[in-house]
Amino acid sequence: MEQLSFLDADQVREIRREFGSPVYVYDQKTLEAQADSVLNFPNAFGLTARYAMKSLPNAAVIRILTQRGLHVDASSGYEAERAMRAGVPASHIQLTAQQRPNNLKELVEQGVIFNACSLNQLRAFGALFPGQSLSVRINPGAGSGHSNRTNVGGPAASFGIWHEHIDEVHKICQDHNLTVTAMHTHIGSGSDPEVWERVALMSLDICVGFPDTKTLSLGGGYKVGRMKGEVSTDLQVIGSHVVEAFRMTAGKSGRELQLEVEPGTYLVANAGAIVATAMDIVDTGKDGYTFIKIDSGMTETVRPSMYGAQHPLVVVPAEAEDRGMGEYLVVGHCCESGDVLTPAPDDPEGLLPRTLTEAKVGDALVICGAGAYCAGMASKNYNSFPEASEVLIDREGNVHLVRQRQTLDQILVNEVVPEFLR
Repeated sequence: MEQLSFLDADQVREIRREFGSPVYVYDQKTLEAQADSVLNFPNAFGLTARYAMKSLPNAAVIRILTQRGLHVDASSGYEAERAMRAGVPASHIQLTAQQRPNNLKELVEQGVIFNACSLNQLRAFGALFPGQSLSVRINPGAGSGHSNRTNVGGPAASFGIWHEHIDEVHKICQDHNLTVTAMHTHIGSGSDPEVWERVALMSLDICVGFPDTKTLSLGGGYKVGRMKGEVSTDLQVIGSHVVEAFRMTAGKSGRELQLEVEPGTYLVANAGAIVATAMDIVDTGKDGYTFIKIDSGMTETVRPSMYGAQHPLVVVPAEAEDRGMGEYLVVGHCCESGDVLTPAPDDPEGLLPRTLTEAKVGDALVICGAGAYCAGMASKNYNSFPEASEVLIDREGNVHLVRQRQTLDQILVNEVVPEFLR
Protein backbone atom coordinates (compact mmCIF):
# COMPACT_ATOMS: atom_id res chain seq x y z
CA MET A 1 0.00 0.00 0.00
CA GLU A 2 1.28 3.47 -0.84
CA GLN A 3 2.17 5.63 2.15
CA LEU A 4 2.47 9.30 3.00
CA SER A 5 6.00 10.68 3.04
CA PHE A 6 6.59 13.85 5.10
CA LEU A 7 2.90 14.18 6.12
CA ASP A 8 0.79 12.15 8.52
CA ALA A 9 -2.97 11.62 8.42
CA ASP A 10 -3.72 14.16 11.16
CA GLN A 11 -1.71 16.83 9.35
CA VAL A 12 -3.60 16.11 6.13
CA ARG A 13 -6.94 16.56 7.87
CA GLU A 14 -5.82 19.75 9.62
CA ILE A 15 -4.35 21.32 6.47
CA ARG A 16 -7.53 20.58 4.55
CA ARG A 17 -9.68 22.06 7.33
CA GLU A 18 -7.64 25.26 7.41
CA PHE A 19 -6.80 25.78 3.75
CA GLY A 20 -9.39 23.77 1.81
CA SER A 21 -8.53 21.68 -1.21
CA PRO A 22 -6.83 21.22 -3.51
CA VAL A 23 -3.72 22.56 -1.82
CA TYR A 24 -0.02 22.01 -2.49
CA VAL A 25 2.03 21.23 0.62
CA TYR A 26 5.82 21.65 0.79
CA ASP A 27 8.23 20.56 3.52
CA GLN A 28 11.17 22.72 4.55
CA LYS A 29 13.17 19.92 6.18
CA THR A 30 13.02 17.77 3.06
CA LEU A 31 14.00 20.71 0.86
CA GLU A 32 17.02 21.48 3.01
CA ALA A 33 18.12 17.85 3.21
CA GLN A 34 18.01 17.56 -0.57
CA ALA A 35 19.89 20.83 -0.95
CA ASP A 36 22.64 19.55 1.35
CA SER A 37 22.88 16.37 -0.72
CA VAL A 38 23.36 18.37 -3.93
CA LEU A 39 25.92 20.68 -2.33
CA ASN A 40 27.93 17.56 -1.45
CA PHE A 41 28.07 16.45 -5.11
CA PRO A 42 31.59 15.08 -5.69
CA ASN A 43 33.81 17.41 -7.69
CA ALA A 44 37.44 17.68 -8.63
CA PHE A 45 38.09 21.43 -8.78
CA GLY A 46 35.08 23.24 -7.29
CA LEU A 47 31.28 23.18 -7.53
CA THR A 48 28.40 25.56 -8.10
CA ALA A 49 24.95 24.03 -7.67
CA ARG A 50 21.97 25.79 -9.24
CA TYR A 51 18.30 25.21 -8.55
CA ALA A 52 16.32 24.69 -11.77
CA MET A 53 13.51 26.93 -10.58
CA LYS A 54 11.12 25.93 -13.39
CA SER A 55 10.47 22.76 -11.37
CA LEU A 56 8.84 24.76 -8.55
CA PRO A 57 9.05 28.55 -8.78
CA ASN A 58 7.36 29.50 -5.49
CA ALA A 59 9.26 32.34 -3.79
CA ALA A 60 9.33 30.63 -0.39
CA VAL A 61 10.89 27.50 -1.90
CA ILE A 62 13.42 29.58 -3.85
CA ARG A 63 14.42 31.36 -0.64
CA ILE A 64 14.84 28.15 1.34
CA LEU A 65 17.09 26.61 -1.31
CA THR A 66 19.16 29.72 -2.08
CA GLN A 67 19.63 30.52 1.61
CA ARG A 68 21.01 26.99 1.90
CA GLY A 69 23.69 27.87 -0.69
CA LEU A 70 22.23 27.12 -4.11
CA HIS A 71 22.32 29.49 -7.08
CA VAL A 72 19.52 29.59 -9.68
CA ASP A 73 19.01 28.31 -13.21
CA ALA A 74 16.30 30.34 -14.98
CA SER A 75 14.62 29.17 -18.18
CA SER A 76 13.17 32.51 -19.30
CA GLY A 77 13.66 36.19 -18.73
CA TYR A 78 10.49 36.13 -16.65
CA GLU A 79 11.96 33.45 -14.40
CA ALA A 80 15.14 35.48 -13.96
CA GLU A 81 13.08 38.49 -12.88
CA ARG A 82 10.99 36.29 -10.62
CA ALA A 83 14.11 34.94 -8.94
CA MET A 84 15.41 38.45 -8.31
CA ARG A 85 12.05 39.43 -6.80
CA ALA A 86 12.42 36.41 -4.50
CA GLY A 87 15.71 37.88 -3.28
CA VAL A 88 18.26 36.06 -5.43
CA PRO A 89 21.23 38.26 -6.46
CA ALA A 90 21.41 38.71 -10.23
CA SER A 91 24.98 37.37 -10.25
CA HIS A 92 23.67 34.06 -8.85
CA ILE A 93 21.25 33.56 -11.75
CA GLN A 94 22.10 31.88 -15.03
CA LEU A 95 19.61 32.35 -17.86
CA THR A 96 19.24 29.39 -20.23
CA ALA A 97 16.25 30.00 -22.50
CA GLN A 98 14.76 28.56 -25.67
CA GLN A 99 14.25 32.08 -27.00
CA ARG A 100 16.18 35.30 -26.49
CA PRO A 101 14.36 37.33 -23.83
CA ASN A 102 13.11 40.74 -24.90
CA ASN A 103 14.72 42.20 -21.79
CA LEU A 104 18.09 40.48 -22.25
CA LYS A 105 20.00 43.76 -22.18
CA GLU A 106 18.49 44.83 -18.86
CA LEU A 107 19.03 41.42 -17.26
CA VAL A 108 22.68 41.17 -18.28
CA GLU A 109 23.34 44.74 -17.19
CA GLN A 110 22.00 43.78 -13.75
CA GLY A 111 24.46 40.89 -13.59
CA VAL A 112 22.48 37.86 -14.81
CA ILE A 113 24.73 35.30 -16.56
CA PHE A 114 23.56 34.58 -20.11
CA ASN A 115 23.90 31.10 -21.56
CA ALA A 116 23.54 31.25 -25.37
CA CYS A 117 21.52 28.26 -26.58
CA SER A 118 21.64 28.84 -30.34
CA LEU A 119 23.78 30.56 -32.94
CA ASN A 120 21.15 33.29 -33.27
CA GLN A 121 21.18 33.89 -29.52
CA LEU A 122 24.97 34.11 -29.63
CA ARG A 123 24.84 36.67 -32.45
CA ALA A 124 22.22 38.69 -30.60
CA PHE A 125 24.35 38.76 -27.44
CA GLY A 126 27.38 39.78 -29.46
CA ALA A 127 25.48 42.66 -31.03
CA LEU A 128 24.35 43.89 -27.62
CA PHE A 129 27.55 43.23 -25.69
CA PRO A 130 30.63 43.16 -27.94
CA GLY A 131 33.80 42.37 -26.05
CA GLN A 132 32.03 40.72 -23.12
CA SER A 133 31.98 37.16 -21.80
CA LEU A 134 29.20 34.58 -21.64
CA SER A 135 28.36 30.91 -21.44
CA VAL A 136 27.28 28.72 -24.37
CA ARG A 137 25.05 25.66 -24.31
CA ILE A 138 26.26 22.81 -26.51
CA ASN A 139 24.38 19.66 -27.50
CA PRO A 140 27.22 17.10 -27.46
CA GLY A 141 25.27 14.58 -29.54
CA ALA A 142 24.04 12.23 -26.82
CA GLY A 143 21.79 12.27 -23.79
CA SER A 144 19.79 10.17 -21.36
CA GLY A 145 16.16 9.99 -20.25
CA HIS A 146 13.34 7.62 -19.43
CA SER A 147 11.45 8.85 -22.52
CA ASN A 148 12.05 11.00 -25.60
CA ARG A 149 10.24 13.83 -23.83
CA THR A 150 12.78 13.92 -21.01
CA ASN A 151 15.93 13.37 -23.05
CA VAL A 152 17.36 16.82 -23.80
CA GLY A 153 20.55 15.68 -25.54
CA GLY A 154 21.14 14.07 -28.91
CA PRO A 155 19.80 14.71 -32.41
CA ALA A 156 16.13 14.67 -31.37
CA ALA A 157 16.61 17.58 -28.94
CA SER A 158 16.50 21.23 -29.99
CA PHE A 159 18.28 22.38 -26.84
CA GLY A 160 21.72 23.87 -27.27
CA ILE A 161 24.04 24.40 -30.23
CA TRP A 162 24.69 21.17 -32.13
CA HIS A 163 28.30 20.09 -31.59
CA GLU A 164 29.05 20.07 -35.33
CA HIS A 165 28.50 23.87 -35.37
CA ILE A 166 31.38 24.64 -32.97
CA ASP A 167 33.40 26.31 -35.73
CA GLU A 168 30.55 28.75 -36.27
CA VAL A 169 30.48 29.47 -32.54
CA HIS A 170 34.17 30.39 -32.65
CA LYS A 171 33.59 32.59 -35.71
CA ILE A 172 30.72 34.52 -34.10
CA CYS A 173 32.77 35.01 -30.95
CA GLN A 174 35.69 36.30 -33.03
CA ASP A 175 33.41 38.68 -34.97
CA HIS A 176 32.07 40.20 -31.74
CA ASN A 177 35.19 39.78 -29.60
CA LEU A 178 33.27 37.54 -27.19
CA THR A 179 34.91 35.35 -24.57
CA VAL A 180 33.35 32.01 -23.67
CA THR A 181 34.12 31.50 -20.00
CA ALA A 182 31.65 28.68 -19.34
CA MET A 183 30.05 25.86 -21.26
CA HIS A 184 26.75 24.20 -20.50
CA THR A 185 25.16 20.95 -21.55
CA HIS A 186 22.23 18.92 -20.24
CA ILE A 187 22.14 15.16 -20.44
CA GLY A 188 18.49 14.55 -19.51
CA SER A 189 16.61 12.70 -16.80
CA GLY A 190 18.48 9.41 -16.83
CA SER A 191 20.63 8.15 -13.97
CA ASP A 192 23.10 5.71 -15.54
CA PRO A 193 26.58 6.60 -14.18
CA GLU A 194 28.31 5.26 -17.29
CA VAL A 195 26.16 7.45 -19.56
CA TRP A 196 26.97 10.44 -17.39
CA GLU A 197 30.69 9.72 -17.56
CA ARG A 198 30.60 9.23 -21.32
CA VAL A 199 28.67 12.44 -21.97
CA ALA A 200 30.81 14.31 -19.44
CA LEU A 201 33.94 13.29 -21.34
CA MET A 202 32.38 14.31 -24.67
CA SER A 203 31.44 17.68 -23.17
CA LEU A 204 34.83 18.18 -21.58
CA ASP A 205 36.56 17.58 -24.91
CA ILE A 206 34.41 20.33 -26.43
CA CYS A 207 34.83 22.62 -23.43
CA VAL A 208 38.65 22.65 -23.54
CA GLY A 209 38.38 23.74 -27.17
CA PHE A 210 37.35 27.14 -25.81
CA PRO A 211 40.61 28.55 -24.45
CA ASP A 212 39.06 30.71 -21.73
CA THR A 213 36.46 28.38 -20.23
CA LYS A 214 36.70 27.91 -16.49
CA THR A 215 33.44 26.04 -15.86
CA LEU A 216 31.47 23.17 -17.35
CA SER A 217 27.83 22.70 -16.37
CA LEU A 218 26.40 19.22 -16.83
CA GLY A 219 22.84 20.33 -16.11
CA GLY A 220 20.47 18.39 -13.91
CA GLY A 221 17.88 15.72 -14.57
CA TYR A 222 18.74 13.39 -11.69
CA LYS A 223 15.99 10.79 -11.50
CA VAL A 224 14.03 10.63 -8.26
CA GLY A 225 12.02 7.62 -7.18
CA ARG A 226 8.53 8.62 -6.17
CA MET A 227 6.87 5.21 -6.15
CA LYS A 228 7.84 2.32 -3.88
CA GLY A 229 10.60 0.36 -5.58
CA GLU A 230 11.69 3.19 -7.86
CA VAL A 231 15.39 3.96 -7.53
CA SER A 232 16.66 7.49 -7.06
CA THR A 233 19.92 8.70 -8.55
CA ASP A 234 22.83 8.25 -6.16
CA LEU A 235 24.68 11.55 -6.52
CA GLN A 236 27.81 10.12 -4.93
CA VAL A 237 27.99 7.34 -7.54
CA ILE A 238 27.21 9.67 -10.46
CA GLY A 239 29.61 12.22 -9.05
CA SER A 240 32.51 9.81 -8.66
CA HIS A 241 32.34 9.06 -12.39
CA VAL A 242 32.18 12.78 -13.19
CA VAL A 243 35.13 13.55 -10.91
CA GLU A 244 37.22 10.99 -12.77
CA ALA A 245 36.28 12.55 -16.11
CA PHE A 246 37.31 16.03 -14.92
CA ARG A 247 40.60 14.73 -13.54
CA MET A 248 41.38 12.88 -16.76
CA THR A 249 40.74 16.07 -18.73
CA ALA A 250 42.97 18.07 -16.38
CA GLY A 251 45.72 15.52 -16.84
CA LYS A 252 45.55 15.76 -20.63
CA SER A 253 44.92 19.49 -21.04
CA GLY A 254 46.19 21.11 -17.87
CA ARG A 255 42.74 22.72 -17.43
CA GLU A 256 41.19 22.33 -13.97
CA LEU A 257 37.58 23.08 -14.82
CA GLN A 258 34.98 23.77 -12.17
CA LEU A 259 31.74 21.81 -12.22
CA GLU A 260 28.19 23.14 -12.22
CA VAL A 261 25.01 21.10 -11.76
CA GLU A 262 21.42 22.34 -11.87
CA PRO A 263 18.92 19.87 -10.42
CA GLY A 264 15.24 20.63 -10.04
CA THR A 265 13.33 17.37 -9.58
CA TYR A 266 15.97 15.95 -7.23
CA LEU A 267 15.55 18.91 -4.88
CA VAL A 268 11.80 19.29 -4.72
CA ALA A 269 9.94 16.23 -6.04
CA ASN A 270 9.46 14.42 -2.74
CA ALA A 271 9.28 17.65 -0.75
CA GLY A 272 5.79 18.33 -2.11
CA ALA A 273 2.30 16.78 -2.07
CA ILE A 274 -1.19 17.76 -3.19
CA VAL A 275 -4.04 17.35 -0.74
CA ALA A 276 -7.31 16.83 -2.62
CA THR A 277 -10.81 15.65 -1.75
CA ALA A 278 -12.79 12.66 -3.04
CA MET A 279 -15.84 14.38 -4.51
CA ASP A 280 -17.56 11.32 -6.00
CA ILE A 281 -17.15 7.58 -6.42
CA VAL A 282 -18.62 5.93 -9.53
CA ASP A 283 -18.27 2.64 -11.36
CA THR A 284 -18.80 1.15 -14.81
CA GLY A 285 -20.25 -2.19 -13.73
CA LYS A 286 -18.84 -5.51 -12.60
CA ASP A 287 -16.55 -5.80 -15.64
CA GLY A 288 -15.47 -2.16 -15.54
CA TYR A 289 -13.69 0.10 -13.07
CA THR A 290 -14.42 1.96 -9.86
CA PHE A 291 -13.37 5.62 -10.05
CA ILE A 292 -12.51 8.11 -7.34
CA LYS A 293 -13.25 11.59 -8.69
CA ILE A 294 -11.22 14.25 -6.93
CA ASP A 295 -11.29 18.05 -6.89
CA SER A 296 -7.80 18.18 -8.41
CA GLY A 297 -6.14 16.69 -11.47
CA MET A 298 -4.33 18.10 -14.47
CA THR A 299 -5.01 21.61 -13.15
CA GLU A 300 -2.49 20.77 -10.38
CA THR A 301 -0.33 18.10 -12.04
CA VAL A 302 -0.28 17.32 -15.74
CA ARG A 303 2.58 14.82 -15.49
CA PRO A 304 0.41 11.66 -15.44
CA SER A 305 -1.55 12.86 -18.49
CA MET A 306 1.57 13.97 -20.33
CA TYR A 307 4.09 11.27 -19.49
CA GLY A 308 2.19 8.47 -17.82
CA ALA A 309 4.11 9.58 -14.72
CA GLN A 310 3.44 7.72 -11.48
CA HIS A 311 2.66 9.40 -8.16
CA PRO A 312 1.90 7.64 -4.89
CA LEU A 313 -1.80 8.11 -4.04
CA VAL A 314 -3.04 7.80 -0.47
CA VAL A 315 -6.66 7.89 0.73
CA VAL A 316 -6.93 9.55 4.14
CA PRO A 317 -10.36 8.99 5.73
CA ALA A 318 -12.13 12.17 6.79
CA GLU A 319 -12.24 10.76 10.32
CA ALA A 320 -9.74 8.25 11.68
CA GLU A 321 -11.13 4.72 11.32
CA ASP A 322 -10.11 1.27 10.13
CA ARG A 323 -11.15 0.34 6.61
CA GLY A 324 -10.57 -2.32 4.04
CA MET A 325 -8.93 -1.92 0.63
CA GLY A 326 -10.25 -1.42 -2.87
CA GLU A 327 -9.11 -1.23 -6.48
CA TYR A 328 -9.56 2.23 -7.99
CA LEU A 329 -8.80 4.47 -10.90
CA VAL A 330 -8.33 8.06 -9.73
CA VAL A 331 -9.51 10.77 -12.10
CA GLY A 332 -9.39 14.54 -12.03
CA HIS A 333 -12.11 17.15 -12.12
CA CYS A 334 -11.52 18.38 -15.66
CA CYS A 335 -13.92 17.57 -18.47
CA GLU A 336 -11.09 15.77 -20.24
CA SER A 337 -10.69 12.04 -20.82
CA GLY A 338 -6.94 12.36 -20.26
CA ASP A 339 -7.34 13.76 -16.74
CA VAL A 340 -6.32 10.49 -15.09
CA LEU A 341 -4.02 10.13 -12.07
CA THR A 342 -3.61 6.36 -12.50
CA PRO A 343 -2.19 5.80 -15.99
CA ALA A 344 -0.09 2.78 -16.78
CA PRO A 345 3.61 3.51 -16.12
CA ASP A 346 5.11 5.69 -18.88
CA ASP A 347 1.91 5.17 -20.91
CA PRO A 348 -0.61 8.03 -20.69
CA GLU A 349 -2.96 6.07 -22.95
CA GLY A 350 -3.12 3.09 -20.59
CA LEU A 351 -4.90 2.60 -17.26
CA LEU A 352 -3.69 0.77 -14.18
CA PRO A 353 -5.94 0.59 -11.08
CA ARG A 354 -4.35 1.15 -7.67
CA THR A 355 -4.96 -0.72 -4.45
CA LEU A 356 -6.01 1.99 -2.01
CA THR A 357 -7.76 2.35 1.32
CA GLU A 358 -11.51 2.01 0.77
CA ALA A 359 -12.64 5.48 -0.25
CA LYS A 360 -15.75 7.44 0.68
CA VAL A 361 -17.00 10.78 -0.58
CA GLY A 362 -15.42 13.50 1.54
CA ASP A 363 -12.18 11.67 2.24
CA ALA A 364 -8.85 13.31 1.50
CA LEU A 365 -6.72 11.90 -1.29
CA VAL A 366 -3.05 12.86 -1.21
CA ILE A 367 -0.94 12.94 -4.38
CA CYS A 368 2.62 12.45 -3.15
CA GLY A 369 5.87 13.26 -4.94
CA ALA A 370 4.22 16.42 -6.27
CA GLY A 371 6.89 19.02 -5.59
CA ALA A 372 8.49 19.02 -9.05
CA TYR A 373 6.80 20.07 -12.28
CA CYS A 374 3.34 20.17 -10.74
CA ALA A 375 2.48 23.69 -9.59
CA GLY A 376 4.93 25.08 -12.15
CA MET A 377 3.69 23.00 -15.09
CA ALA A 378 -0.04 22.48 -14.51
CA SER A 379 -2.93 23.08 -16.93
CA LYS A 380 -3.71 26.27 -15.11
CA ASN A 381 -7.32 27.51 -15.31
CA TYR A 382 -8.50 24.71 -17.60
CA ASN A 383 -12.32 24.53 -17.21
CA SER A 384 -11.83 27.83 -15.36
CA PHE A 385 -10.72 26.13 -12.17
CA PRO A 386 -8.74 28.60 -10.06
CA GLU A 387 -5.09 28.10 -9.23
CA ALA A 388 -4.69 26.10 -6.00
CA SER A 389 -3.21 27.51 -2.83
CA GLU A 390 0.24 26.46 -1.60
CA VAL A 391 1.44 25.98 1.98
CA LEU A 392 4.81 25.28 3.59
CA ILE A 393 5.56 23.19 6.68
CA ASP A 394 8.53 24.74 8.49
CA ARG A 395 11.19 22.92 10.50
CA GLU A 396 9.05 23.06 13.65
CA GLY A 397 5.97 21.66 11.93
CA ASN A 398 4.08 24.95 11.63
CA VAL A 399 2.10 25.45 8.42
CA HIS A 400 2.36 28.73 6.49
CA LEU A 401 0.38 29.95 3.47
CA VAL A 402 2.84 30.71 0.64
CA ARG A 403 0.32 31.25 -2.18
CA GLN A 404 -3.30 32.24 -1.85
CA ARG A 405 -5.97 30.42 -3.81
CA GLN A 406 -6.81 32.27 -7.01
CA THR A 407 -10.26 33.80 -7.44
CA LEU A 408 -12.46 33.87 -10.52
CA ASP A 409 -11.97 37.65 -10.66
CA GLN A 410 -8.21 37.10 -10.89
CA ILE A 411 -8.69 34.60 -13.72
CA LEU A 412 -10.72 37.16 -15.65
CA VAL A 413 -8.80 40.32 -14.80
CA ASN A 414 -6.97 40.61 -18.13
CA GLU A 415 -9.90 39.79 -20.40
CA VAL A 416 -11.16 42.70 -22.49
CA VAL A 417 -14.59 42.74 -24.13
CA PRO A 418 -14.47 44.98 -27.23
CA GLU A 419 -16.95 47.82 -27.44
CA PHE A 420 -18.99 46.30 -30.27
CA LEU A 421 -19.87 43.28 -28.06
CA ARG A 422 -21.08 45.32 -25.12
